[in-house]
Amino acid sequence: MSHTSQPPRLSSTLRWAGLAAAFTLAGCAMPPPASTTTATDATAASTTAAGATPPRPPAGNASVAGQARTFSTQLATYTSVSFDAMPGWSRDDFSETWPAFLGSCKVLTGRGAEWKEVCNRAGRVDSKNRNAIRGFFESEFSAYQIRDDDRKPDGVVTGYFEPEIAGSRTYGAPFIYPVYGQPEDMLFADARKLPAGSGTVAAKVEGRNVVVQTGLSTRDMGAPGLYALDLSGITRDTLDRKVRLRIEGKQLLPYYTREEIETKGAPNAKVLAFVSSATALYEMQIQGSGRIKLANGDTIRVAYAEQNGQPFRPTIAQAANGKPRSAVKVRGSSIELQLDDDEEDDVGVDSGAIRTRGFTLARPTASGAVMVPGRRTAGAVTGSGIKDPSYVFFKESTSPAAGPVGAFGVPLSAGRSIAVDPRSTPLGYPVFVSTRTPGSGAPMQRLTIAQDTGGAIRGAVRADYFFGNGQAAATSARRMKERGQLWILLPRGLAVAQAAASTIRTRGAAVGADLPQCLVPTEGVCVDD
Repeated sequence: MSHTSQPPRLSSTLRWAGLAAAFTLAGCAMPPPASTTTATDATAASTTAAGATPPRPPAGNASVAGQARTFSTQLATYTSVSFDAMPGWSRDDFSETWPAFLGSCKVLTGRGAEWKEVCNRAGRVDSKNRNAIRGFFESEFSAYQIRDDDRKPDGVVTGYFEPEIAGSRTYGAPFIYPVYGQPEDMLFADARKLPAGSGTVAAKVEGRNVVVQTGLSTRDMGAPGLYALDLSGITRDTLDRKVRLRIEGKQLLPYYTREEIETKGAPNAKVLAFVSSATALYEMQIQGSGRIKLANGDTIRVAYAEQNGQPFRPTIAQAANGKPRSAVKVRGSSIELQLDDDEEDDVGVDSGAIRTRGFTLARPTASGAVMVPGRRTAGAVTGSGIKDPSYVFFKESTSPAAGPVGAFGVPLSAGRSIAVDPRSTPLGYPVFVSTRTPGSGAPMQRLTIAQDTGGAIRGAVRADYFFGNGQAAATSARRMKERGQLWILLPRGLAVAQAAASTIRTRGAAVGADLPQCLVPTEGVCVDD
């Protein structure tokens, strides 16, 4: 949630990568469609729900939603389709999505005139009338199918949830693993403003921001207030374009890895609570939020605050044949998951592996004590044994009644909020998803709102359903890893990425460096270079 840098959320950057009562799929599964094949280059819908204004058909290749037939970014291609072409669109209960959409409007009204006008008109819609809501979306938005940079329409849809683990406010066995807040010594640099290459540059620290000084040589780095920043060790490919740094002497270094935090401690980070399981804490970091249940019955609700800027590199569990149980491939700036068609569905946190957000992670072979600043540990400090260098920091949630807050800054809605890659799917936007229910294979086709992100959610046709909290939500989320397709709804008249009638694409990149990276540049979420 994050979000978010969310490593998988590790969320939102790595933003883990992200509720109400337990959510079940039985009541939301739609009748099976003839197929999930979608229309390409279709015009806007000619028929709408009762009372809706017929949509205006795309007029050409202008880079405006409702007019452009197709357009592209470095990561995706978007093709106009009719609403009737989206499988299951007419059967969805749009009233279930409406509260999540209105929640997004609280943020989107500040994102330009188009959104302000759309959200103002949304306030006049009967929130209990599914046909009125459907008509609103069909008259106010244009639908575009999202394809990846190879123009493939299919991607992977996974799931996540809000876990609950036992903990304590005080340190003492078995509660020896700290849940950290955001470190006070963490600094940030804008990755887009860093010089290219792997040399060393001079930089100043202004508050929490690192600013590279141009026109200076390495001889100037000894001057007061200047630090040496070695660009060779920097991770630039974060979703939010931020580089996380720390000061050591006269150097600016990448922020501590997981192993460093566990074996040296984080003296500049507040400890929110202590938990008894390093593995359960790791899963909560991947989910991006969670609940810590205290012995007296109280609950501490935590949400994603920050992450250490290190890449998400989980240890994938091995199958009996020695191959990874979850095939994972990094291609460019995307993380590709392959479907585990032959994998058992009941792999969970209590078995020999952890199934979470589409990954089947290996449990650490040896897990020991970690360093806690100001505490004396019992035995040698060996660390959790988790090899993933990424690490998520939390903050206490101030709204315990609603769902956890995602990367977009609004509470998530079980079954109607999803985590996405904000470069191809802007946060806050409606997204129609066609996939299948885990286990049964029944069609699951519904309108959702993109309200979260995560470091593991990388790629154009990639969505992560938020299932809520509780055991039923955990079971559904862990089993969810299905093929799916996505359609984004864009307000008519919204300026979008460059129109592209016949852009030639190659695997991993587009021909033409003029293609933008983001569908809609939005400060703080997806800023195009």
